[in-house]
Amino acid sequence: MKNRDLYLTQLIQYKDKPLIKVITGLRRCGKSTLLSLFENHLIENGVSNDHIIRMNFESFEFDEITSYKELHAYIKKRLINNSDKHYILLDEVQQVSSWEKVINSFLVDANVDIYITGSNAYLLSSELSTLLSGRYVEIKMQPLSFKEYLDFTENDKNRNLQEKFNQYLKFGGLPTVVDLMDNPNTIGPFLEGIYNTVLIKDVIERNGVRDAALLESILKFIAANIGSIVSTKKISDYLTSSGRKTTSDTIDNYLKMLENAFIIYKANRYDLKGKMFLKTLEKYYIVDMGIRNQLTGLRNTDYGHVLENLVYLELLRRGYDVTIGKVGTLEVDFVATKSDEKVYYQVSATIFDEKTRERELRPLESIADNYPKYILTMDQSIFNDYSGIKVKNIIDFLLE
Repeated sequence: MKNRDLYLTQLIQYKDKPLIKVITGLRRCGKSTLLSLFENHLIENGVSNDHIIRMNFESFEFDEITSYKELHAYIKKRLINNSDKHYILLDEVQQVSSWEKVINSFLVDANVDIYITGSNAYLLSSELSTLLSGRYVEIKMQPLSFKEYLDFTENDKNRNLQEKFNQYLKFGGLPTVVDLMDNPNTIGPFLEGIYNTVLIKDVIERNGVRDAALLESILKFIAANIGSIVSTKKISDYLTSSGRKTTSDTIDNYLKMLENAFIIYKANRYDLKGKMFLKTLEKYYIVDMGIRNQLTGLRNTDYGHVLENLVYLELLRRGYDVTIGKVGTLEVDFVATKSDEKVYYQVSATIFDEKTRERELRPLESIADNYPKYILTMDQSIFNDYSGIKVKNIIDFLLE
């Protein structure tokens, strides 16, 4: 089992704090493995096995437990005595109806530390948030970052850094992909399987979607247009031109469902001069390059937008809130903020061409504040500063 230190460290920091730890993320991005890593950490630090209650609701072992009363009875039986701390680790708990009542009751009545995972944002939907308001912390898990990917593929000594990066761009960062690398023909069917499962279980079944073909068309449109400004009208026009009539409301709903299943992420636009969020013309990014390439068949790939997608996800991993910045008529790719920190980023495949360089510098030059400003590019350049605007190689940025 390979380590996922970024997330394991967060779990360890919250251990024994009176908060429910909720790990969310796309199916097969490594949530169950993370719970296993944490379980190992508990055992290595002296917690005995019988004080750890681990249940995975995708396993046949717990197939019988479908209601919250059965879940409550099972856990209650496993609690040896209430003076000792017990650790409850529940995988894909949303399979059990009204499970949140059980979590709430043990949080109140027992000496427990609770960890749960789930593959869609409904895990934290209104009822749970109401029951547990202020008493949970969400750990948002993603597929492997490029840095993790290198760690996972360290045995592959035949490829240099650039080759591994190209491989990562092509096949994505789902942990299982690394195990399939010795037989690349198996990767496509695996990704297809994940994508179909997510679509069917976490979107279509969960939401009672009537028009699965329309949902898939919308997702394919987003996959082909990552990093481009998208409006429901633009999607609607595209669908109409390919013979599918639909409404803006339907498109909005379907986009929200895809977001809730962690397949796509929406970046809102922020007017840096007016200091307000803009209601329209967002950009969408996709959770994993492998899944995206499976959807688009590697066609019409704008390399700059693919790099933008990687940078966007990396900034989220690093705990930033990420928006698109609007400065008058100009646009900054990303404004990354957390607590009292703010950083501006432009992403461009190359800025060797003078026109391109000027185009990328202009929006950053027109921002009046003194927060750090970067252009991220694939260039290997000795010039890395244009009057205070730093230029950084994307691979170097991803490996920081």
